[in-house]
Amino acid sequence: MSRDGRLSLPESEMTWRFSRSSGAGGQHVNTTDTRVELIWSLTDTTALSPTQKELVAQRLSNRMVDGTIVVVSSQYRSQHRNREAARVRLEDLVSHAIIPPKPRRATRPSRGSVQRRIDAKKRRSSLKQGRTGSWE
Repeated sequence: MSRDGRLSLPESEMTWRFSRSSGAGGQHVNTTDTRVELIWSLTDTTALSPTQKELVAQRLSNRMVDGTIVVVSSQYRSQHRNREAARVRLEDLVSHAIIPPKPRRATRPSRGSVQRRIDAKKRRSSLKQGRTGSWE
């Protein structure tokens, strides 16, 4: 964890890929590679413990491909700012994923909610009872 409470991942574990960005920027967009893809391997990282790796793998499974997470940033006109934005987004994703889940406290339904459920079932039953019989 860093000073501001956010997880800090080592720069050496990150792979960067750059391409031309779309959107506003005029001729600048056509000449500079400002779009940033940050590729980070969860399986190869040394920044997380095995239990933290399992939590991240479960919670970010929809974002992972072969054990790697890809974060893309193209919101700024500067490659440097996009690099920083992608790094911050990845660190936020991972730091939120390693928070252990809160244990569920068992609760009982309130008397009012039980009564409402039973009333609704009786209304539905009487509605269906009215459908039986002949049409003549």
